[in-house]
Amino acid sequence: MVKSFFSTCFMLTMAFLISATPVLASDKQVAIIIDDFGGEVKGVEHFLTGEIPITAAIMPFLDQAQKQDKVAFEHGLEVIIHLPLEPKVGKKSWLGPNAITSDLSDDDINHRLKQALEHVPHAKGINNHMGSKGMEDKRIVTLIVQFAQRNGLYLLDSGTTPKSLMPEIAAQHHVPCFKRTLFIDDSMSSYFYVKKQLLTFIKTADRHEYPIAIGHVGVKGNETYRALEESKNLFTAANIALVYPSQWITPQVEKEFKQLH
Repeated sequence: MVKSFFSTCFMLTMAFLISATPVLASDKQVAIIIDDFGGEVKGVEHFLTGEIPITAAIMPFLDQAQKQDKVAFEHGLEVIIHLPLEPKVGKKSWLGPNAITSDLSDDDINHRLKQALEHVPHAKGINNHMGSKGMEDKRIVTLIVQFAQRNGLYLLDSGTTPKSLMPEIAAQHHVPCFKRTLFIDDSMSSYFYVKKQLLTFIKTADRHEYPIAIGHVGVKGNETYRALEESKNLFTAANIALVYPSQWITPQVEKEFKQLH
């Protein structure tokens, strides 16, 4: 109990330090994460230099990762590590270089996690790229959670498997962990599909304590950006504010603190 108390106190202190951005007054707050930054693909420039407060999830080992981390930070966006994790199915090439896989030793995994943060130094959190197998692996998830704890990072479960162990293990280590509510696109989504998904996100926001939508840069990245840009007024009309997940850390940790006592 003493260890849990000091761990929770540390997370509370970290939360206040991270949550420096003022939260907008609204009936509801939602967050939008855009995955797959790190390469030269469609949508990157629009999202990094636009006016939409998205969280940029950067794949740490791609060529443009460090540059895009810097640009996102300079434009006031939140940055997280988009960590490639082993899937049950899919092409290995989809993971990119230096993915976390079950054949790696603990030391190798910790080394890659350390490198990931070095390549994306402004990261405030970690979410998984693919990882339907990795997120069900207790050893791998525990190492990721412990790394997040040591470095004051929050976790975001992208929801690639319903059997993910991350929420449970993160709670055991008192690390803030959020979960994706819905995807607003896929690799070939049209502008109209993204608009439809955003409407669904807005309509269902009040069903979730921490509503989080995930979109992507890539082949249809410009379509996703255009749909989101043209939907900003819908969020305003619904009295919904777009915020960053780090702004939710303090209330989440305070809630856990009360449950412990």
